[in-house]
Amino acid sequence: MSDIRIRRDGRTGRITLTRPEALNALTHEMCLAIDAALIGWSADADVALVLIDAEGERAFCAGGDIAMLHATGSRGDLAFGRRFWRDEYRMNARIAAYPKPVVSLMQGFAMGGGVGLGCHASVRLVGDTSRLAMPECSIGLVPDVGGSLLLARAPGATGRFLGLTGARMGPGCAIFAGFADYYLPEADWPELVAALVRSGDATRVAQRAVAPPESPLAGQLGAIASVFLGDSPGDIFRRLVGASGGWAELARRALARNSPLSMACALEMQKRMTGAADIRDALRLEYRFTHRAMEQGDFIEGVRAAIIDRDNAPRWRHGCAEAVSPDEVAAMLAPLGAEEWTMGEDRP
Repeated sequence: MSDIRIRRDGRTGRITLTRPEALNALTHEMCLAIDAALIGWSADADVALVLIDAEGERAFCAGGDIAMLHATGSRGDLAFGRRFWRDEYRMNARIAAYPKPVVSLMQGFAMGGGVGLGCHASVRLVGDTSRLAMPECSIGLVPDVGGSLLLARAPGATGRFLGLTGARMGPGCAIFAGFADYYLPEADWPELVAALVRSGDATRVAQRAVAPPESPLAGQLGAIASVFLGDSPGDIFRRLVGASGGWAELARRALARNSPLSMACALEMQKRMTGAADIRDALRLEYRFTHRAMEQGDFIEGVRAAIIDRDNAPRWRHGCAEAVSPDEVAAMLAPLGAEEWTMGEDRP
């Protein structure tokens, strides 16, 4: 497959994304290929660890192929998107529970689906260009691919801030928020990769890592909590009125721009994931939203405005955060019965 290279290299099973012209966005076929490789290597005694990286300087993986999801959904094919999300989430869960070390090297953008690919690994490395984010509320989705669990585990209210605004994290913030473990300048990555391939020893990452840059989020922890511990997006927006600083201005713009329904559901999902231990619980909840996102949510319109027409003028189903009722949130996150997400094989 031209979009991805999967091979054995020394003591490692290697997965390299090769779509730099598309910022290494994940297609359905790429998700299936990665999952199949992980299954095959799990019992292979010659594979000591799995290494996930990507070609190009701009992005590790900027997300899923939302243009394809929009194209199929717009013509009434809801099954493709649902199949894509089901299979992508299985891959995310497999990475999180993998019996061998999984090392991810995340340069440039790691957003949405890229977070799901790289941030559930057991050893997560970032460099100077790394910019991690969960910007799904801006296109009518919610932080998914297990992101609701990562965000719920972030210190204080930083997960709420990151999830509702889509703010980008540099290397220091990514480590502070729990999305990455180690920092190493990217000029040193080739030597590290060579050592991992030779040894199959994932501890080489910790041995070579250096102190990360400071995290601005760490210094803003209290101020962010005073706003984002609000009960609803509307409450958060009202609290923002008296807040100052760059983070507050970013939040005001994002909350005014993003899908009100997505933000309300994303906040509720983080509340439910507080204290959760299993990524499968997060993926099951996330799939309830994504399963409904094209018919009952803002996804088609959000992608149209941001990616297809690029007019940045989405016509959301709700005019403001206060217009989203608790019943509508509950409906988007209600169990799906026979369509509920599982790790097993679904019906065709």
